[in-house]
Amino acid sequence: MVARALWALLAALRAGWCLLPQSGYLHPDEFFQAPEVMAGDILNLQVYYPWEFLSNSPCRTVVFPLMTSGVTYWVIKSLQQLAICSSCINSYTLLVSPRLLFTIFSFILDYSVYQLAPLWGADPWKALVLLAGSYVTLVFYTRTFTNTLEGLLFALLMVLVSSKNSSGRSAEPRSSSLLGIVTTAGFFNRPTFLAFALMPLLYWASLTVDSQKSIKTLINDFLKFILCACFTAFVFITADTFYFTSVSLDNLYSTNKSSLIDVIVQLHDKMVVTPFNFLSYNLNPHNLALHGSHPRVTHFTVNGVMLFGILHILAISAGFKMLKKYVHQLMLVRWCYRGLPGLSVHSEGSPTLLLFYFVPLAFLSLFSHQEPRFLIPLILPLVLFSASPSRAEKWKLLIVLFNLLGALLFGCLHQGGLIPCLFHLEQLIHSPASSSHPQHYTLLFAHTYMPPRSLLNIKKTDVHVEVIDMAGAGEETLCQTLEQRASNFTCSNCHIFIIIPGTVRATVTKCGVSFKNETLIFPHLSMEDPPQIPVLSSGNWRSQLGLYILELNRDHQSL
Repeated sequence: MVARALWALLAALRAGWCLLPQSGYLHPDEFFQAPEVMAGDILNLQVYYPWEFLSNSPCRTVVFPLMTSGVTYWVIKSLQQLAICSSCINSYTLLVSPRLLFTIFSFILDYSVYQLAPLWGADPWKALVLLAGSYVTLVFYTRTFTNTLEGLLFALLMVLVSSKNSSGRSAEPRSSSLLGIVTTAGFFNRPTFLAFALMPLLYWASLTVDSQKSIKTLINDFLKFILCACFTAFVFITADTFYFTSVSLDNLYSTNKSSLIDVIVQLHDKMVVTPFNFLSYNLNPHNLALHGSHPRVTHFTVNGVMLFGILHILAISAGFKMLKKYVHQLMLVRWCYRGLPGLSVHSEGSPTLLLFYFVPLAFLSLFSHQEPRFLIPLILPLVLFSASPSRAEKWKLLIVLFNLLGALLFGCLHQGGLIPCLFHLEQLIHSPASSSHPQHYTLLFAHTYMPPRSLLNIKKTDVHVEVIDMAGAGEETLCQTLEQRASNFTCSNCHIFIIIPGTVRATVTKCGVSFKNETLIFPHLSMEDPPQIPVLSSGNWRSQLGLYILELNRDHQSL
C-alpha cells in the first residue's frame, strides 16, 4: 500500500510540475523538432525552422510533430476561433499544451512496467516507484523530444514481445502486425530506434520459432510483420512527401489534367524518405563533428551515470559478473552442449534484460556524437532489472538524493531563466500600451540556448519584433553589435533588449553603452558560461545564477 500511495504521489507530481510549468530548458531540440515547426505551420507564428524541416534537406518526419504538437495547437486555435477562450493562444499554452500531451503519453511507461514486472521477476509497485521517482521520467519524459517518443515506442515493443499465459509463463507474442507498425513508426521517428528494437525483435523471433507452430503459421506471422511494416512506411513517406514538396493532387489534376498514373509518377519523382536522409547525414563523421564529437565511451562512463546514477553502475557490475560466469561455464562445458543456451525469461531473466539495456547502448556508442537524452529509452529495462529482489534496495537513500538533485538541476536551473524571460517579453510586447501605440522591439539573445520564437506569440505578418540570436558571440562581436545598434538608435518608439546570463554581465558593461529597465530572472544556470565558485561564495551569487534583460538606453554614454 505504501508503494502504491508513493507512486500516485509521484504521478501527481509529474502532471502538476508540467502544468506549473517547469522552467528548465534541456536542449533546443525539445522545441525545434516539433512545437516550433507546428506553431509556424498551424498558428502562423513567427518561428525559426531548423534545417531538418527545410524542403532541401528533409531529415525529420512530420507525422509525429503533427500528431502531437500539431494536434494541441489545432485545439487551442479552434477554441480561440470559436470564442470559447478569447486568449487561448499565449506563451503559457504554447509551452504547456504539447508538454501536457507528452506527460499523458508518459504513463505508457508506467503501464508497460506494471505489465512486464511480474514476467521479469520484479515487484510491479516497487518498479513503478523506481520509474516514477526517476528525474528522467519527471523531466525528460514530460518534454517534446523525439527521444521521448522513441522511449514510449520501445516500451510498447517490449510489451508486445513479452506476453504470458494463464500459468504465468512466457508465451508467444500477441500480434506480429502491431510489431511491424511500432517498429516502422519508431524507425521514422528516429532511425536509431533500430538499435533499441534489435533485442526485442530477436526475442520475438526466438519465441515464435520455439512456439511449435506449423511452418505455414510461422510464415504468416513474419509476412504480417513485413506487410504492416511496409504499409506503415508508405503512410509516413506519403505524408512527408506531401509536406516537404507541397504536392497537391487537386492541382495536379486541375492544372495538368493528369491521369492517376501521371500523378503517381510525379509523386514518385518527388518522394521523400526522411530516415534515409537522416542516416546519410549522420553517417558522415564531418556532419556529426558539427554537432559535437565525444569519445566513444561517453555513453558508458558519463551519460549513463548522469541519467540513471547508481542503477547504471549496478547494471555494469552485474553485466561483468554475468559475462564472467557465462564465459567460465562455456569454457568448462562447451563439449557437453550442442548449442548456446537460449534466452529464457525465468531462468535467464536478468541476462536478457541486461541485453535489452546494453545492446542499444553499444550501438549508440558507435557514433561520435553522444548526448545523454539519446539513452532515455533505456530506463524501462533498467528499472525492471533494478527492481528485482535485493538489487537496489540498499541504495534507496542515494537514489532519492540523486533524483532530487537531477530534478532540481535539469527541471529548474539549467537555462532556467530563458522560458520565464520569453513569458515576460511576450507580456510586454502584447501589453495594452504597446497595442495602443505601436512599438518596435529588437531582442538580442547572447550566450543562451536558442530562443523558441513561437513563445513570443508574434504573427508572421507582424514586423514590429526582431529576434537576433547571437549564440556564444565573443566580447568583441557582442560589443560591436551593441555599439552599432546604439549609434543607429533613431526611432522614438523602438526598444532594444539584450538577454544575457549573469556570468556575461561584466563583459557587457565594458562595451561603452548604458542600459535602463534592468530585469533579473532567477534562477538560470548556464553550463556554457558557468559561474565561478569564488564568485558564488560572495554576495553576488544571485546575479551569477540569473538571466538579465537589459534595455538599451537611447542616450547611451559610457558607464
